[in-house]
Amino acid sequence: QVQLVESGGGLVQAGESLRLSCAASGSIFSINSMGWYHQAPGKQRELVATITSEGSVSINYADSVKGRFIISRDNAKHTVYLQMNSLKPEDTSVYYCYFDVRLNRPLRPRYVYWGQGTQVTVSS
Repeated sequence: QVQLVESGGGLVQAGESLRLSCAASGSIFSINSMGWYHQAPGKQRELVATITSEGSVSINYADSVKGRFIISRDNAKHTVYLQMNSLKPEDTSVYYCYFDVRLNRPLRPRYVYWGQGTQVTVSS
């Protein structure tokens, strides 16, 4: 099994910054990708940013956060970060990290694990 622990959410004013972290632990053989989604009340979970783990880096951002958010990773620590700059009230949401991994088991099964979610609230 794999456990994800998120941290870094909170309440900030518009224009300020936050940094989210998500650390994975457990029987990880390899990581295909990792990243962040968010879900506002009454809405579906939506992509924020993703990053691949192995080989050449591939990064994908939602249009709404391009130029403001930066996703990064620490492969050795199995950790993904989301630097959130120039925050806007519409960024208010619960942010979930995910890890797409292959487990250290026979046949290397592939699973996607989610963090518990961290609340980000941006006041105007």
